[in-house]
Amino acid sequence: MTEFYDDLIHALEYTDVADEISMNRFGALDLHIDTKPDNTPVTDADRAVERAIRNKIASHNPSDSIYGEELGKQESTGRRWIIDPIDGTKNFVRGVPVWATLIGLQVGEDLVASVVSAPALGMRWFAAQGAGAFMGTDMNNAQQIHVSKVSRLEDASLSLSSLSGWKERGNRDKVIDLTDQVWRLRGYGDFWQYMLVAQGAVDIAAEPELDLYDMAALVPIITEAGGSFTDLNGNPGPWGGCGLATNGLLHAQVLEKLQ
Repeated sequence: MTEFYDDLIHALEYTDVADEISMNRFGALDLHIDTKPDNTPVTDADRAVERAIRNKIASHNPSDSIYGEELGKQESTGRRWIIDPIDGTKNFVRGVPVWATLIGLQVGEDLVASVVSAPALGMRWFAAQGAGAFMGTDMNNAQQIHVSKVSRLEDASLSLSSLSGWKERGNRDKVIDLTDQVWRLRGYGDFWQYMLVAQGAVDIAAEPELDLYDMAALVPIITEAGGSFTDLNGNPGPWGGCGLATNGLLHAQVLEKLQ
């Protein structure tokens, strides 16, 4: 049993509560939608999910700090939960079922446990440091997942969310060149492309602009599945404002192509 097993069990309980709230509001005719200062949407469901998770954390671990997308960002106090209540809010408001609740636990400088739950897809992924990565409803109904063994770009499947951010970063041409070199390009988007990397269905996923709450829950799942997660400069973890996830075998090649 891993050191963070109990934390993972709690995180799974948090997502049970989150899923009930979000599914009850998905497709609701009275869904309330606001526009945040960065011109992205936020709904009453986003806020309700994060509030419920915060309440659960407070009951289990009241001394832990919380970094959430909608209701406040605390600095780490040794243990910090990082929450994206609904990753893919634009999909959520349009009735597209590709959205998820992301919960990650940071201890020190490490992301040690996480859950990504996509109830409209009927899918959930989770991991804890040293325990492996899994796909299923809970620890009793899950299968362990692993990244692919693809080692050549010409055999690789690549997923990207969009090209606009790459233009602002100044390397859209290199990204387009990369898409010409891989076997297959698809845009699964948001959390899903990274979970597909973890389960071996996709080999590379990347985004040029991300916040900590977009990435924290992804890292334990990808790395425990045997993959690599860095920023676009090759620095490990979710700290660089951008993300690259691969099966590990392709990581250095992709970094070189995107520099």
